[in-house]
Amino acid sequence: MKITLDISRLVEEGKVTPEEAQRLIALASRETGSLAINILIGFGVVAIAAGAVALVPTPLTAVTLGLALTAAGFAVLVSRVKQWDVLGQICLVIGALMFCGGVIAFGEGSLAAMLIVTAVLALIAAAARSSLLTVLAVLAASACLGAKAGYAHAMYSLAIFEPTLTIVLFSALAFAAYQVSKRLPADYERIALAAARTAILLVNFGFWIGSLWGDPLFLLSRMAGKARAAPRLEDVVIPHTVFSIAWAVVLIAAALWAMRINRRWLVNVAAIFGAIHFYTQWFETLGATPVSVLLGGLMMLAIALALWAFNRRPAAA
Repeated sequence: MKITLDISRLVEEGKVTPEEAQRLIALASRETGSLAINILIGFGVVAIAAGAVALVPTPLTAVTLGLALTAAGFAVLVSRVKQWDVLGQICLVIGALMFCGGVIAFGEGSLAAMLIVTAVLALIAAAARSSLLTVLAVLAASACLGAKAGYAHAMYSLAIFEPTLTIVLFSALAFAAYQVSKRLPADYERIALAAARTAILLVNFGFWIGSLWGDPLFLLSRMAGKARAAPRLEDVVIPHTVFSIAWAVVLIAAALWAMRINRRWLVNVAAIFGAIHFYTQWFETLGATPVSVLLGGLMMLAIALALWAFNRRPAAA
């Protein structure tokens, strides 16, 4: 569990001695350096895997090379030679990504291919203790429900075709991962929290899409066989107002709970998506006019001040 402290203020208030402050600062510097290295390794690994998959002639080659690198990574980690741990984890991550890329290409993005990718990424993430692979495993699970992201020139896109199922399933995953994280050692706690946080982001994206277009319940309609023709986007079953109200309630409840148990990341996420939700609904209703922008800004400041006052109450007590 990571927390944020204002060391300078704690020293001024006499709650921490200067010696203790220096020790905490030294520990934080080491963590910051480790974070920077991990970020660089993560970007490098993804670039290598993507380039290698694009260069190999067939998906079968990518799968074979991925399996070979994964086996090499496992062998290095099993040998328990500490100075080679980083190399072993890099081989595991690159191998996993190459294997999954080959499986997706071979299966042409089918549901079976995405299920295999999700399972493989989850297993190797646990073995390599990799937060990157954990995040990718959760994203692959969302792709099983049809979630997509794309990029065109100066434009990003996000598509979630099953908002309700996304919200329900990934809320359950986030809750389960958080509960499991409290019973695991530090390395595996980090992995479980990465899964929970990624699931929370997907839940918010599901609410966001649902609050704009509602949910036609494509998958449930096909499974129930109610529609002879393929369901259309206009055939809304759950209206967008239900998502809008439910999202606001969930965000407020999550923020209050996170403040009570000192989960700063969740507080920040609730605040960010709260602002996104507020401005989305505000401008969808009133449009982008000078008056609506001014009123929207004033209301957000009022909400921010109310949250600040609430957050100050435990400290004052």
